[in-house]
Order: sequence, then structure tokens, then C-alpha cells
Amino acid sequence: MPQLRKDPIIGRWVIISIERSKRPRDYNISSIRKSDEGFCPFCAGNESSTPPEVLAYREPNSSPNGPGWRLRVVPNKFPALKIEGTLDREGEGIYDLMNGVGAHEVIIESPNHDKAMADLSPEEMENVLNAYRERMHDLKRDIRFRYILVFKNHGAVAGASLEHSHSQLIALPIVPRNVAEEIEGTRNYYQLKERCIFCDMIRQETREGSRIVLENENFLVICPFAPRFPFETWILPKTHKPNFETLPKEDLTSLSRILSRTLKKLAKGLNNPPYNFILHTNPINNDKDSSFYHWHFEIMPTLTRVAGFEWGTGFYINHTAPENAAEHLRNIEE
Repeated sequence: MPQLRKDPIIGRWVIISIERSKRPRDYNISSIRKSDEGFCPFCAGNESSTPPEVLAYREPNSSPNGPGWRLRVVPNKFPALKIEGTLDREGEGIYDLMNGVGAHEVIIESPNHDKAMADLSPEEMENVLNAYRERMHDLKRDIRFRYILVFKNHGAVAGASLEHSHSQLIALPIVPRNVAEEIEGTRNYYQLKERCIFCDMIRQETREGSRIVLENENFLVICPFAPRFPFETWILPKTHKPNFETLPKEDLTSLSRILSRTLKKLAKGLNNPPYNFILHTNPINNDKDSSFYHWHFEIMPTLTRVAGFEWGTGFYINHTAPENAAEHLRNIEE
């Protein structure tokens, strides 16, 4: 009998199709294979092919916008939103509109074209996370922005237009709907119980254990109770923290190690699948929500496609129970 499971945060229902339960080998996984794609603007030596860097971690005595870097952050050459201009909010009858003002940046995670994010050392991963944090601190000073989203598309099927490993950051003048729904759900839970729902989730998952993939002193990795996608995986800080960018250095080091281990398990256990990950954190200058919102990473391997039923209902059908997914990933040797 299939199960209907309700996400406790936003109230979204998913169908866990237990009768058609699938193991990784049962999915038609579009495994990422390196290709000879020719010229790559993100490779070392091609720095002139990108806009000028806004942040770089470099070797001593290397020059900006030249070789010698370990990580670069550059404006997206084809941005979804542009940094110049004013919002100019206006209405046309019942419709609202504003200028497409924002920031769209690319974090080039390594000068090595053949190194995926799962291949980064913990130290290299820490550089990536620290770059997220630095750019978020800088962009928060712009009063036009209300939210900063960090995300990664790994593989063409997951939306990556270039093979060279990179992630992206977009600063928005509005809080996106998915985040607003999470905030509303966490606020309602807090008003009812005077506790953070994510903190309660961590306590329950730690007690039950069946959906835990990994943990260390500071972070818990789980397959959530009501996942939209097979092998969907979340990384949660064990201590209540609403804002990712305020992480202290020791937590950033701990996070880099557990994120590295998680991506290695997913790559090895699912034959290097395409995936997306997103960072959900508190909106800019949203201190009133700091008591109940809890930042986290969501990692979603691209093993299935969203189709008419999902678009029409908002339900998701998942053929792998999170308990089975977590068990499989736990047993993968890194």
C-alpha cells in the first residue's frame, strides 16, 4: 500500500510508492561523464573570458584576473538579474511588477576542469563555503536585496550549462515563495509549541536513527521524512542557527567535511548522478524570524522527472522510501 506523507514544515504531501520501491540500480541514472567540450571559460588561463572577479583565493604574488587562483567568484556573464538600476515597483491594475534588479554570481570552485565538487578536498570545500559566506556578507549591505540564494546544478540534466564545476549565487529583491512558505510553516509551529521545528526534527531523527546518513559534532545529514525526490538529502546544523553566513570558522570547517562526505556517498552510491543543491537561509535583515528559522542545505539527485501529476497537484511521487535511501547511503564506503 502506498503511503501519503506530509511535510511537517510547509504541509506539502508526497506519495511514497512502497509497492514499487526502487533501489539505485532500478533508476535510469544519467551518470555524469566527462566530455571533450572544447574551450572552457572557467579554466585557469582563460580568466579574460569571464567578467572581472569580485572575489578570489589566490597564491601569493598572483595577479587579479590572471592564473594562480584556487577559487574565483565572477559576475554571471548572462545574469538572470542585473545589479544596475532601481526597483521602480509599480502596478498595472491587479498586476505587480518591478525592474529585474539583483546580483547573479558564479563561484568557480577549482581551476581544475576535471574536478567535481565531490572530488574537492575538505580544505577546498571549506574555501567554497567561505566564499559563499563572504559574498553573502557583502551583498547584504545592498538595501535593494531581501534574499540571497546559493545553489548548484551538477550535470546538464540538472541544468548546468558548463561542465566545469561551479555553483551560483543570486541576490533577489523579494523573498522567494519556497522560502516564504518554509518561514510561515516554522513561524506557525513556533507560535504553537515555542520551539523550532527543525530543532525538534533533529531530536526526533537522532532518536529514531532510520533516516540518518551521517553526523558529526555539529551537523546531521538525513533523508527527510517526506522527500519530494528519491535520495533527497538534507544537511542541518545541530545548534539552532537562522543565518548561514554567521557560521563561525570551526563550524565552517565541520560543515565542509560533512558536505564533502555526503557528496562522495551520493556520487559513489548512485553512480555519479546529476543533482541540485540549494542553501535555504534566513532573509536579509529578518531578525524577527531568527527564533524559529533554521538554515539548511537540500541536495536533490536527478533520478526522476517531474511530470503532469506533480505540476497539476503539487504532490510528488517518490519510489524510494527515505529510510531505504538513508540505509543505502550509510552503507557506502567513502
